[in-house]
Amino acid sequence: MINVKVLRKTQEAAGICSYELGRPDGAALPGFSAGSHIDVQVPGGLTRQYSLCNDAAEQHRYRIAVLRDPASRGGSVAMHDALKEGDALLISEPRNHFPLVHAQQTLLFAGGIGVTPLLCMAQRLAAIAADFTLHYCTRSADRTAFRDEIAASPFAGNVKFHYDDGAAAQKLDLAAEIARPQPGTHLYVCGPTGFIDWVVQSAAKQGWPSDQVHVEYFGAAPQDTAGDQAFEVKIASSGAVYKIPADQTVAHALQEHGVEIMMSCEQGVCGTCITRVLEGECDHRDLYFTDEEKAKNDQFTPCCSRAKSKVLVLDI
Repeated sequence: MINVKVLRKTQEAAGICSYELGRPDGAALPGFSAGSHIDVQVPGGLTRQYSLCNDAAEQHRYRIAVLRDPASRGGSVAMHDALKEGDALLISEPRNHFPLVHAQQTLLFAGGIGVTPLLCMAQRLAAIAADFTLHYCTRSADRTAFRDEIAASPFAGNVKFHYDDGAAAQKLDLAAEIARPQPGTHLYVCGPTGFIDWVVQSAAKQGWPSDQVHVEYFGAAPQDTAGDQAFEVKIASSGAVYKIPADQTVAHALQEHGVEIMMSCEQGVCGTCITRVLEGECDHRDLYFTDEEKAKNDQFTPCCSRAKSKVLVLDI
């Protein structure tokens, strides 16, 4: 983990603050690439993931942005209410599960706070003079983080703002924007689950190959757990077998028996808890793995996923 302090806290839009983080001694931070995120130990002991939204060429700071969500599990409220300039934080080194790939053209679709990784991508694409367009969709202008910064940037001409409360002519015509999938064009989308699903499903209907569509979720969709049943997990290294109750996750059940699995988001989004599966059939409930990776059935996220078989043998 890295010790940092809050260099600056800025109100970027209604309900959205940005935080610039740097080392207390001003030393360089580990490098990162566009699309990266960091784990942040927020006030209250929670750990949450936030995308880096500053220029990846910078080494003196990381910048994140947080939407104050009253329906959250405490992370965003703690960041907004308890964190102030000068406060110390522990963060992880950057990780990238949402990397840019070389493309002839790149289409970026941001929904609300989902702009954070895409803003970093736009900065990178502009720096290498790549062909790209960022569609930034928000409820209203006053809820549009970094609006003035983007308007003043060298890539302002590559960005189109779309407001829910604006005139019909400025709203995103998604079908028209993605009507002609090309082999050299890649599409990236980040934002609320409903926004992502809309873009991804629309792209599929238009014939976009799945390997040209890239997504990053901020949170898992609600799961129907009414039919969940108990099953068993066997630890390969010790041979111990533990029962996983219907109302408890694998990670939490194993924790009660002294088997620790590193977790972070606890929603199947970040990939921190990925565990190899040696035998058994998984009931994948994460938003991390692709359909192809899930079909291999050789790893799963014990923070949220379960078993379809009676027993899962884990490589622990």
